[in-house]
Amino acid sequence: MRALFAALPKVAATDTPLLIGGESGTGKDLIARAVHSLSPRASGPFVAVNCAALPESLIQSELFGHVKGAFTGAHRRKIGKFEAANGGTILLDEIGDLSVDMQANLLHVLETQSFDIVGGDRVAVDVRIITATHVDLEDAVKAGLFRDDLYY
Repeated sequence: MRALFAALPKVAATDTPLLIGGESGTGKDLIARAVHSLSPRASGPFVAVNCAALPESLIQSELFGHVKGAFTGAHRRKIGKFEAANGGTILLDEIGDLSVDMQANLLHVLETQSFDIVGGDRVAVDVRIITATHVDLEDAVKAGLFRDDLYY
């Protein structure tokens, strides 16, 4: 724990995407919040998303937002979690539970710092991405359940 706490300021000073691994209940979200609060982005928003808690049918809209009329029930423009985190940090908790299709979308965001709103235009964001998972991603890559380019 001492080594972990000693490393936090160094990790927080960078803007590099971060993967936090560990068993459920080990405080991965607390580490992510500590990294954010010690970072140059501390004055910006911290948005946490539990990927495992979102139904597959809604996750794209939740992460990237949607425009009015994009699908049945889209009665107004909805800001997604990435847009809400602009200027700050987004924590994608339980990233290992994302579908391969959503992993491709996330890889695109990592590479371009932009995304397409569901039914709308491309939006650029300035956000640090922190991910957390209890899944052994190396094993998931070998099993074809997690994209190796995203893991890299």
